[in-house]
Amino acid sequence: MYAVIKTGGKQYRVAAGEKIKVEQIAADVGQEITFEEVLAVGGEGGLQVGAPVVSGASVVAKVVSHGKHDKVRIFKMRRRKHYQKRQGHRQGYTELEIGAINGGK
Repeated sequence: MYAVIKTGGKQYRVAAGEKIKVEQIAADVGQEITFEEVLAVGGEGGLQVGAPVVSGASVVAKVVSHGKHDKVRIFKMRRRKHYQKRQGHRQGYTELEIGAINGGK
């Protein structure tokens, strides 16, 4: 069984037992989080697509760790204008382990 959830402005296809990295969530390590925004649930019984969410569906995940992705280097330059700008960014993430997927009605 799998589900499509929405968190942090992005959509993720998840299955039970998988580990995924999502945008930073304010939760402690070891805490369980329930995602109510389930866009689709698929499995042996077929595919249920929500409009926009599947009613009664939820995904339970456990927080494994927090961290930062690799640095993204930004370099801007205007030729012949004596303009150069260097910048870097490291996006924070939360690693989740997907537990139970509760299908909708």
